[in-house]
Amino acid sequence: MKRLPPSFWTPESLRAATGGVWLARGDQRRGQPMCDSLGIDSRNIKRGAAFLALRGERFDGHDFLTEAAEAGAALLIVDDERKVHAVPEQASVLRVADTGEALLSLARAFRRSQDALRVIAVTGTNGKTTTAGLIHSILSQRLRGSVSPKSFNNRVGVPLTILAARPGDQFVVCEVGTNAPGEISELARTIEPDVAVITSIGQGHLEGLRTLQGVADEKASLLSYLRPGGLAVVTAECDLIDDHLRTVSNVVTFGRNEGADLRVTAIDERFGPDGRPIISFRVNDRADFTAPVPGSHNALNICAAIAVARRFGLEQDSIESGLAQASLPDMRLAVQRLGGVALLNDAYNANPDSMRAALESFDALFTGATRRVVILGDMLELGLESAGAHRAIGDILVAGDAADLVIAVGHEMLHAVERLERNWEQERYQLFGSLTAQTASRIAGLIEPGDAVLIKGSRGMGLERIAEAIERRYPAGASTQSSPTGVAEA
Repeated sequence: MKRLPPSFWTPESLRAATGGVWLARGDQRRGQPMCDSLGIDSRNIKRGAAFLALRGERFDGHDFLTEAAEAGAALLIVDDERKVHAVPEQASVLRVADTGEALLSLARAFRRSQDALRVIAVTGTNGKTTTAGLIHSILSQRLRGSVSPKSFNNRVGVPLTILAARPGDQFVVCEVGTNAPGEISELARTIEPDVAVITSIGQGHLEGLRTLQGVADEKASLLSYLRPGGLAVVTAECDLIDDHLRTVSNVVTFGRNEGADLRVTAIDERFGPDGRPIISFRVNDRADFTAPVPGSHNALNICAAIAVARRFGLEQDSIESGLAQASLPDMRLAVQRLGGVALLNDAYNANPDSMRAALESFDALFTGATRRVVILGDMLELGLESAGAHRAIGDILVAGDAADLVIAVGHEMLHAVERLERNWEQERYQLFGSLTAQTASRIAGLIEPGDAVLIKGSRGMGLERIAEAIERRYPAGASTQSSPTGVAEA
């Protein structure tokens, strides 16, 4: 359920925003709100809410109009009036050309009606969700606002995030994603950000975006819809977006290189006294920051959040307080202790850059483990670059010493294993062509007390099933004789 300011949700503004036609007027009063919330799931509709019937790959909201009406929905927004029947007299029905487009139009009109609400849009190949959460954690120390739930970063999630803003909110942080040209432009036009953040440019979604320049152009399209006087906070570690920055009046760059406006140095990744991973670093050789999250690459995401916080007028103490409360989303470098096994679960998603970053973090945190096991799944949606990208991961494994045993899962990972075959003894690697419940159990059976384990792969690989199998084999808190260095006892 997404809350809307009642003053926006009137029959007049609703019809004007969507270009719809009333099929049933219900109990409408001119200038008065019809409802104060919007839902797209009939199971969660509350009395007096609006229900918008969206179509998905596996469902059609029009099939649940009766359930929504019976639950007390005061308004039904549809694009197929043939499925409208058994509607209570008090309910209103608005027919639009397309409910998906209507959702975007509603969000656009709502955003333009909120003069005091500042919108922060976050995109990038890696770090979107993490950076959005960091920005929210810091700004919430002094201001009132919200952030995209989980990864609400598409043409459904982004408008719902905007529409969720409450009366009196001062900011909303929107994660903006893409896997094909034009998607970010559509979403940016909807939310018209005051601040646009580009966390990174890397080899992600190449199946749709084709080249690294295509990735850069797609991400940078977010800047075209900045509001007048808006700020761009962008990575200084990729010059492929430089041409796009020429039209932006206010730009802050961040990175590890000398030319960055906010230059990150002295990054240190370790376990703290409480057994939780932390990173500390310095900005411009003056200000020191620490956060209870793993991954040296997250120093850059934090730096982007610092730039946004300073734009909003927050001082050092507020920024430090927000960082102290920061945490990473599920399955992003999540550290677990499982009966003598240390698990670094980074199974949410993967591309070449995030795979390298995970291996670096694993190497830094678990130097004292009895054995270090790396479980890697296919990196998907890389198109023609897939084979080369997987071979490069194999080269990284061979050149480093982060792994005593590599367990590869998926057909594309065969290319990485080819590199291992040329340089390692056979007992140091295994390849599983696909992942099933049986395979997950077999892999879990290879893990021993004292091991540190990294799990990393694309979302479509579902590698969390391996983490679950390891948890079943080594329940948290179980007593063992060996415990990986750096992991606190449960």
